[in-house]
Amino acid sequence: MNLLLWILQAALAALFGAAGVMTLTQPKDKLEPKLPWTVDFSTHAVRFIGLAELVGALGLILPAATGLVPILTPLAATGLALLMALAALTHLRRKESTAIALNAVLLIAAAVIAWGRFGPHTL
Repeated sequence: MNLLLWILQAALAALFGAAGVMTLTQPKDKLEPKLPWTVDFSTHAVRFIGLAELVGALGLILPAATGLVPILTPLAATGLALLMALAALTHLRRKESTAIALNAVLLIAAAVIAWGRFGPHTL
């Protein structure tokens, strides 16, 4: 189970890290064709979401890998699951069913990590 959790953590960290860097570094008008939801949010809100994704990605790996404050790993996974729940609500409002499915998969993966790291499979 520990190996599965590490694989999920690495995959989610890569996805959320890349999304966070892209969202933080690209101008909002360049993001709109790739991420249509950005139209509904201010530039500051989009940057905050990108920062949350990047910090969550780092939180999935660094505390667990270094052994420093390892409780931050399941907390990061919980935060990313919450972020995906909110993203799914945004996509539901925008009637973007494909995006909701992706949010659901990412939410489930983050929830599995949180459960595994809070529960019996702690580091």
